[in-house]
Amino acid sequence: MDIRTDELLLAKAYHWEATTPDRIFLTQPTGGGEAVDYTWRETMTEARKVAAHLRSLNFPPKSQIALMGKNSAHWIITDLGIWMAGHVTVPLYPTLAANTVRQILEHSESKILFVGKLDDWEQMKAGVPDGMAMISLPLAPPESGIEWEKISGETEPIADNPHREPDEMATIVYTSGTTGEPKGVMLTFGAMGTACREFATILDFSRNGDGSAKDRVISYLPLAHVYERVAIESNSIYNAIHIFFAESLQTFVQDLQRARPTIFQSVPRLYLKFQAGVFAKMPKEKLERLLKIPLLGWLVRRKVLKGLGLDQCRMAICGAAPVPVEVLEWYRGLGLELLEAYGMTENCAYSHLPPPGKVRVGYVGVSNPGVETRISEEGEVQVKSPGTMKGYFKLPELTAESFTEDGFLKTGDMGEIDQDGYLRITGRIKELFKTSKGKYVAPAPIENQLISNPYIEQACVTGPEFPQPFALVMLSEEVRGLAADGEGRGTIQSELETLIEQVNQDLDPHERLAFLAVVKDQWEIENGMITPTMKIKRHVIEKTYSPNFQGWADAKAPVVWQ
Repeated sequence: MDIRTDELLLAKAYHWEATTPDRIFLTQPTGGGEAVDYTWRETMTEARKVAAHLRSLNFPPKSQIALMGKNSAHWIITDLGIWMAGHVTVPLYPTLAANTVRQILEHSESKILFVGKLDDWEQMKAGVPDGMAMISLPLAPPESGIEWEKISGETEPIADNPHREPDEMATIVYTSGTTGEPKGVMLTFGAMGTACREFATILDFSRNGDGSAKDRVISYLPLAHVYERVAIESNSIYNAIHIFFAESLQTFVQDLQRARPTIFQSVPRLYLKFQAGVFAKMPKEKLERLLKIPLLGWLVRRKVLKGLGLDQCRMAICGAAPVPVEVLEWYRGLGLELLEAYGMTENCAYSHLPPPGKVRVGYVGVSNPGVETRISEEGEVQVKSPGTMKGYFKLPELTAESFTEDGFLKTGDMGEIDQDGYLRITGRIKELFKTSKGKYVAPAPIENQLISNPYIEQACVTGPEFPQPFALVMLSEEVRGLAADGEGRGTIQSELETLIEQVNQDLDPHERLAFLAVVKDQWEIENGMITPTMKIKRHVIEKTYSPNFQGWADAKAPVVWQ
């Protein structure tokens, strides 16, 4: 699918700068419930200053420029400026350990580091190579480089509109990975632009008279991840969508209320937390009874969605990991249709997304325009997409291994395609494990059944070389306090015993869980248990708890406690 230069992201940014200069593009919280707006003119003027400064440094053309920080208006401004200056953006997650920061900065050959808003700069700065120049963006921690305000005040914005070609590299996205070290995925301007152009067709954004979208979104998932980078930043540049930013986890509800997004995108864990929060205020059974009463049910639905800040949301998207079918159906019952997207960093997240009104619960839709999908003899989903990467940076052998001879990307996911072309993801090939009975178990579908229960926030099914699989579970925030109380723990114990019995009824004999182990720890990004998009790091979790496995199994109880 060919794309013209005037359809690329930079060209779109110039277009909105020229035609809608006073339209608000970015809204940045500044603390205390306050926020500052950036119009398209203000956004682009600041980005042009970034480009002018980078030009003055005389780096070789198409150099790598690193950008590390939490989501903010200046994150996107800097990204645009890097592109205008003719360079390549290397985004880093704001939660990385120092050794990973160093690995990425050195491997990517980045020339300079822009530092944005961070919570743990003291730990992370040890990973910045000696002598690497740093620029401190607004909201960045103290002593994290030359302050951008100083540079901005002394810099004239570039006056020209430099363009980039479709086959030029726009960014190197280092995958967080659920196993192994991060790999640098090289994505072109053509891949990113094509994805945005086609998403605009699929999602059919409502438009103002000047062609800009009427929609609002909130940015809070890491912009260093391809999901947020495409779904929020790139799509908003392409369509002139108004972006609101979240200030912190503590203020997220208020931030969401401020934005009142018309399009909301998230990962399964957050949708589950929203659901658990609703159930904490109103028991599930009572809510379901109220929803069945005609007029009252409509009022209750509106009240629940308004409480979540989603009462003006016309489109909700879920991606980055499988979402339990029960959760999809629950939100549909509230009148919020979740579109379950499927894609990878390696194809710019452009693979599958069902158009609104054509959702088949449990499936990720049919192939997007220009995408070919097939299932290999081994059951692997293989995809050929116009968003496909150029390859892994400086890893030609791994790049070659990631493709079939006829150019299909090996996703590593297992799946099925029905008679209408709808794709269902059934697990990860590398996550399959064999019990001591020689039977293979796919953990993801079982985990999805477990986390559908409001008592459980995360689950990891494991058990290689044991007769039966078992699950490690992390309790949801709403019930953790009960676990410290004897009576409360008894209630949880009873609930989990019922849950394992119900789940096992739907599983083949070799898949049935021997027990659930309730862990004490909270699985967080900061302790390395989950990725920045809240997927479990299976190998880390298994290694952490493996010394307990045999003892738990010997207890021969349906529920054990760490």
